[in-house]
Amino acid sequence: MALFPAFAGVSEASGDGSSRKELDWLRNPSFRVGNLMSLSRQTEEVTALASEGSPLPRSPLKSELSDESDTGEKLTQISRKKKKEKKKRRKHQHHKKTKRRHEQSSSSGSESDTEAGKDRASRSIRDDQKESDKPRQGSNATAAAADGPHSIWLEDIHTLTDVFRTDKKPDPANWEYKSLYRGDIARYKRKGDSCLGINPKKQCISWEGASAAKRHSHRHPERYFTKKNVGLMHTEGIAVCSNPEPPSSEPVTFIPVKDSADAATPVPTWLNPLGIYDQSTTQWLQGQGPAEQEPKQPDSQQDRESAALKARVEEFNRRVRENPRDTQLWMAFVAFQVMKSPGIYALGEGEQEKHRKSLKLLLEKKLAVLERAIESNPSSVDLKLAKLQLCSEFWEPSALAKEWQKLLFLHPNNTSLWQRYLSFCQSQFGTFSVSKLHSLYGKCLSTLSAVKDGSMLSHPELPGTEEAMFGLFLQQCHFLRQAGHSEKVISLFQAMVDFTFFKPDSVKELPTKVQVEFFEPFWDSGEPRVGEKGARGWRAWMHQQERGGWVLVTPDEDEEEPEEEDQEIKDKTLPRWQIWLAVERSRDQRHWRPWRPDKTKKQTEEDCEDPERQVLFDDIGQSLIRLSSPGLQFQLVEAFLQFLGVPSGFLPPASCLYLAMDESSVFESELYDEKPLTYFNPSFSGISSVGYMEQLGCPRWTKGHNREGEEFVRNVFHLVLPLFSGKQKSQLCLSWLRYEIAKVIWCLHAKKKRLKSQGKNCKKLAKNLLKEPENRNNFCLWKQYAYLEWLLGNTEDARKVFDTALSMAGSSELKDRELCELSLLYAELEMELSPNTRGATTGRAVHILTRLTESSPYRPYTGQVLSTQVLKARKAYEHALQDCLGQSCASNPAPAESLDCLGSLVRCFMLFQYLTVGIDAAVQIYSQVFSKLKGSALLEGPGPEDSTSSQSLTSVLEAVTLMHTSLLRFHMNVCVYPLAPLRETLSDALKLYPGNQVLWRAYVQIQNKSHSANKTRRFFDTVTRSAKHLEPWLFAIEAEKLRKRLVESVQRVGGREVHATIPETGLTHRIRALFENAIRSDKGSQCPLLWRMYLNFLVSLGNKERSKGVFYKALQSCPWAKVLYMDAMEYFPDELQEILDVMTEKELRVRLPLEELELLLED
Repeated sequence: MALFPAFAGVSEASGDGSSRKELDWLRNPSFRVGNLMSLSRQTEEVTALASEGSPLPRSPLKSELSDESDTGEKLTQISRKKKKEKKKRRKHQHHKKTKRRHEQSSSSGSESDTEAGKDRASRSIRDDQKESDKPRQGSNATAAAADGPHSIWLEDIHTLTDVFRTDKKPDPANWEYKSLYRGDIARYKRKGDSCLGINPKKQCISWEGASAAKRHSHRHPERYFTKKNVGLMHTEGIAVCSNPEPPSSEPVTFIPVKDSADAATPVPTWLNPLGIYDQSTTQWLQGQGPAEQEPKQPDSQQDRESAALKARVEEFNRRVRENPRDTQLWMAFVAFQVMKSPGIYALGEGEQEKHRKSLKLLLEKKLAVLERAIESNPSSVDLKLAKLQLCSEFWEPSALAKEWQKLLFLHPNNTSLWQRYLSFCQSQFGTFSVSKLHSLYGKCLSTLSAVKDGSMLSHPELPGTEEAMFGLFLQQCHFLRQAGHSEKVISLFQAMVDFTFFKPDSVKELPTKVQVEFFEPFWDSGEPRVGEKGARGWRAWMHQQERGGWVLVTPDEDEEEPEEEDQEIKDKTLPRWQIWLAVERSRDQRHWRPWRPDKTKKQTEEDCEDPERQVLFDDIGQSLIRLSSPGLQFQLVEAFLQFLGVPSGFLPPASCLYLAMDESSVFESELYDEKPLTYFNPSFSGISSVGYMEQLGCPRWTKGHNREGEEFVRNVFHLVLPLFSGKQKSQLCLSWLRYEIAKVIWCLHAKKKRLKSQGKNCKKLAKNLLKEPENRNNFCLWKQYAYLEWLLGNTEDARKVFDTALSMAGSSELKDRELCELSLLYAELEMELSPNTRGATTGRAVHILTRLTESSPYRPYTGQVLSTQVLKARKAYEHALQDCLGQSCASNPAPAESLDCLGSLVRCFMLFQYLTVGIDAAVQIYSQVFSKLKGSALLEGPGPEDSTSSQSLTSVLEAVTLMHTSLLRFHMNVCVYPLAPLRETLSDALKLYPGNQVLWRAYVQIQNKSHSANKTRRFFDTVTRSAKHLEPWLFAIEAEKLRKRLVESVQRVGGREVHATIPETGLTHRIRALFENAIRSDKGSQCPLLWRMYLNFLVSLGNKERSKGVFYKALQSCPWAKVLYMDAMEYFPDELQEILDVMTEKELRVRLPLEELELLLED
């Protein structure tokens, strides 16, 4: 009989076997009408007994059922079958393996996820209730209908209480959620796109349950940067052992099982009578465990990692217990803790807080290790510094400052500690102010001076204290220059020059503190100082005071021609921020000298319009130090000239180099591209001079100062030149002449109206310098004078100067370095003439280099050089090169004369080979010298006695590399030559000299021409990982910016947007990532140039809010850099008042307050 009477005819009428099978689920073969009648009667009896409240024992019910045996057996069979069906149905719902089809369904497909357990149980109970209701409706059982659809099974009855429960309340969920309960909805899935009932062959419905396999199939495979896989990447791989036995020559017909053959055969015992149990089984039968010395092999990869980590921790603990005085071992133990922290890419969503907590735990663990180390080594400064650096992650700045002060109180003689403490205080925005840090520098230098004098008996002087004190003095000067206090910088140098070179003999043996007290009356006397007209020095003033004072000479009033000051505001219609920047920069350029009252004009200190321009002795007294080394005294003068804008070739020490770097002249390569052989390099290295605060990207030309400033520079040279002799005086004269030549080059490119007068003044200076007796045979000055004539276009006059200088040399041949440099420049200038005269200029260059090797006096060029002369010159070059290489590599340390001669000789020989043979011969010479010198430089020890020799050898190798790259670039300009040799040369050289800016400029320039940036990026990544310099980061950013500029030039043709062929977004993100990685380093975070570049790049993208965030982040690291504030005023003009308030609060130099600007605008 059919389970549903409405479908009884359908199942019988259908003759098709397949469709009958599909409708078999509608049939119930075990259903009988008689069973329904007997079940109804039993239900009525039970209901009646329950309503009367009489007890219903179990035995009478069983006896009644046993009387009706037939009915009872059938009832039992029905209940068993129903339980089996329920079990099958649950199994089907759990596994979801069977799919059913129903063609006559007209509802649309739907799916819903269900939970196994509670929903499934409730649905099965309701299905049973519905099945029990359908037979009652078919047989018209009125009693059952009156009692309701709820019923229970007789086997489940235990007591008469709560046998039935009738719930007449409606289900509020049906109208509250506006849908049926999700457990009552059949789950199915439509297959096919046609309407139901139209085409049964192309459509079906599959009935499905909750599928675990389906949910599992949506899981995406894990990438390499997930948390689990990052942990696997940090683990050590499992070692693969090779077979120690040699392979047999005979063919092997089977694979031997070595474990069974090598294992020892067990001895038969009473526990192992057959000898088939292994040792572990026998021990288990005896009730014993495995031996303790046999470690249990870890089962999983995680267990192996934890075991290896535990073993390393135990090893470190054992080693530090045995050697508690080994500080390097303690530092390695602290660094080992980093290995256990997860990578930054392993963080999922919502795990940042968890990672932050784990990072804090890691820092605390490292701090605990450091505290243990300090307990064992209480005098180790490195461990204490590491602790302070670690505590900066989670300590307050005030607590850190107190710890720094405690450490300095214990070690006041440690210069590196002072340098780090000053850098720390300089980068704390919350507690920073210019006056506070300036006094801190003075306290540092005065304390170190007391240590050096021996006044502090508790702490002796450490090696290298004087050099470190000079470096700290220069760091203070750069700090004041960048903060805008140029007057204090000039006053510091004026006082140091007088304090060092013009000290009276009566005070030289006194302590530094007493000498400073004697110096104060001279400073306050109002006498001319260094750079001022009529300056004679401290010693002469002291002698004159002992004799009765100076004789006042009235100066000639005709000589004083006051300079007419231009109107500060030229266009009042401009925005306020533009006017403020223009006036501020103008005053910076004009007012960098300290103001002093002019006694001839009867001026007093009250006549000064800006009190900040006056410098008192209290501002400089504590910073005066005593320099006894002649080398440091000469470096003091060079540094002073470098601050004034004179290209003296001086570089600050490495400790303050990147703190002083604040302008973008390191990337300028226009002159180098035009003339790679005779490029004039002023070597400013990104460091500004006083009075220079231009916006980022402006070309750095040596323009000179105003008339008063130029007079100040001349007075400094006239005062310091008599203090030196020999090479040092020659170097100062050369710096003065190069300063004037740099102004000529600026006039050639920017202001040709002043070229004639500037060239005349420069030639006058050169002739005056050469007229002095000690400079008449100075080939460096002759070289610069001839180069000046060549720049001015006077080629024949320049040749006459060169020929005159070479004829004066005599027969010194190849042993004179200055003569080789003079001949080399002469030949390079001849080579760089126009290509139309290529043959004649090549002949002149060969003649110059050939005559250099001959013993006879030099003769000017008359015609083509003979081939025999070329062969003799080549042999002479080869012999001289072998002799110099033998002397340089054989002796240790190498003699300075041979090293000086070697660099010039190699460059002359390379150029000679290039002119006579070709570029390959020049490359061969370079390879030979590079391999020999590189090996010698690497073999030299880092000891202090070899440091000078090592630096000289390195400088020679660096100069030879520069010559090689310049020669390759010149050859590529005049001929077709592959780029690969130059690229390889630059790559090898930059790995050795990652701080050479000229090499980096050349590398970036040639790599910018390549369409593929992968090699460049890999090279930059390699160098930045290993080098400690900041130049690789700066030039990596510059290379990406050049590529971005190139892409934008392709995308924007004629000011219109075109479709991009190269994705630009990736370049933007890459440049931003490079900036972020660079400022994470200690040197990068305190480099004003890097922050200025970052801010400029973000502003160029148009992201104003992000740019503001980077600006305030830059102030946290470099709050003293005035150029950052001025850049921010240009980028965010609406924040003018706020930025000026911050500058005033931090005591930076503001030369034009807003109140004065308003008054100037009203006038």
